[in-house]
Amino acid sequence: MANNAKKKARPSTSLKGKKPANTSGVAKKRTDVKNPSKIRNKLKRSEMYGKYLADKRQKKRELRLQRAKEAEELGEDAHAAKQTPRTLDNTREQEPTTVRQDDDEVAVDEAEDEFAEYFADTVRPKILLTTRPRPSRELFHFIADLQRFLPKLYFYPRKSYSIKDICTYGTNREFTHLIVLSEKSKVCNGMIVSHLRPSVAANHGLDSSMEEAEKEEADEAEDKDGSNDEKNLLRRGGPTAFFKVSNVILSADVPDHGSASSHVPELVLNGFSTRLGHRAGRFLGSLFPHNAQFRGRQVATFHNQRDYIFVRHHRYIFEESNKPLVTNAGGEGDGDGKDSKKKKTKTRLQELGPRFTLKLRWIQEGTFDTQFGEYEWIHKRK
Repeated sequence: MANNAKKKARPSTSLKGKKPANTSGVAKKRTDVKNPSKIRNKLKRSEMYGKYLADKRQKKRELRLQRAKEAEELGEDAHAAKQTPRTLDNTREQEPTTVRQDDDEVAVDEAEDEFAEYFADTVRPKILLTTRPRPSRELFHFIADLQRFLPKLYFYPRKSYSIKDICTYGTNREFTHLIVLSEKSKVCNGMIVSHLRPSVAANHGLDSSMEEAEKEEADEAEDKDGSNDEKNLLRRGGPTAFFKVSNVILSADVPDHGSASSHVPELVLNGFSTRLGHRAGRFLGSLFPHNAQFRGRQVATFHNQRDYIFVRHHRYIFEESNKPLVTNAGGEGDGDGKDSKKKKTKTRLQELGPRFTLKLRWIQEGTFDTQFGEYEWIHKRK
């Protein structure tokens, strides 16, 4: 009878699918469940995946409670032990060509490069814009936005002229830059930017024998039609870069957009930290005059992140709120002080447009030349 009583006290494992009670009194530890993606049985895989997610949530909760307990013990010093979130930017490998802020060699190079005069505001850019042959109507909406975005931008129809002929035309008329837009499916997908203005830095890639030969050709061409002189001018320009263009959103499609004024915007170049980044950032920065008119409160931003350059155009607006800010005019401890009411000033951004993203594909020495041009850098697929 005693044996029968003991048997009745034990719960049956098959009773309504319930697990047997833990009679030992020791809390059993939950076993870690690995990712069950390799289990072929769908029902079993679904069951195990549910356990896997439950374990993952439990561990996350335990870590959160542990951090909260440690922060409570630390008190005021809790902010010092705050963890930084894991992102793609702070977990990527350190680029060996990253430029330090105190790098004198890079500072000397940039003081003598092709764009130094633009950043010193001794030369103002003058840009010639054209398109591929036979552009679509939709591309002209993007051109109109670029004309509001870039000061001193002049559009010329492409017609049947080659890019080399356009470079010669722009150089003879003192244009400093040439921009050629391409498109696919009536959307802009490429941009060639060529620096036309002759500079001393652009001739460093030429050896002395080539320079002497060009001088002799130029002297001989003085009494002729001047074709060799044009060729000499073309060789002394540069560099030329090609950017892939994506995610184009016109100004009219930007929510709550404003209208750009004729003021010269402030320029923000963010994230160009490597040697190539400095080169690309200074190239894009040379498209803007460096005498920003702060009265217009407009900002042109080129933000480089993961080798994509995000282009934005904003205006910052100061607004006075209705709630007054109460201050003591007499200062603390002054009995004669009177409360004065000042209005709070809030600052917000209004996007003007357009939005688009650039991806650098190659940089070429000199002006555009697909046959004999030498490349400073070209993107290679891994």
